[in-house]
Amino acid sequence: MNNFAVSIRSFNFADDYETVLELWEQAGPGIHIGRSDAPEEIKKKIARDPDLFLVAEIEGEIVGTVLGGFDGRRGLIYHLAVRQEFRQKGIGDILMREVEQRFREKGCHRSYLLVTKDNQEAIRFYEKRGWTRMDLYIYGKDLD
Repeated sequence: MNNFAVSIRSFNFADDYETVLELWEQAGPGIHIGRSDAPEEIKKKIARDPDLFLVAEIEGEIVGTVLGGFDGRRGLIYHLAVRQEFRQKGIGDILMREVEQRFREKGCHRSYLLVTKDNQEAIRFYEKRGWTRMDLYIYGKDLD
């Protein structure tokens, strides 16, 4: 799979926010940065589920991230991203396995994620790992 050591740890806002935001911004068409990714919103997120926001490091350098959420009933995956030069090396798989295990430990039986229709690379990645497409309409509404 790879010949480097990948370590997974929880996100630390003070040390990681700028690097992770840059990773998301450079991830390509699959990650959409919005208001919920602003510093104050990420601080709210990690106050709720600090153990579900993970980073992957190689030699102390962040090369991937996944952000999970659990509402007490269902899990949701946000922003799985791996730096371009480290893709296809198993890092996304390691991150997904870890966040899925953490969901299980919380008693989560089902999780969801959103993928844009044009992101074929992500669709193939998730389907290979047992995720199935659901025929749904997704609605959104800004509350302020």
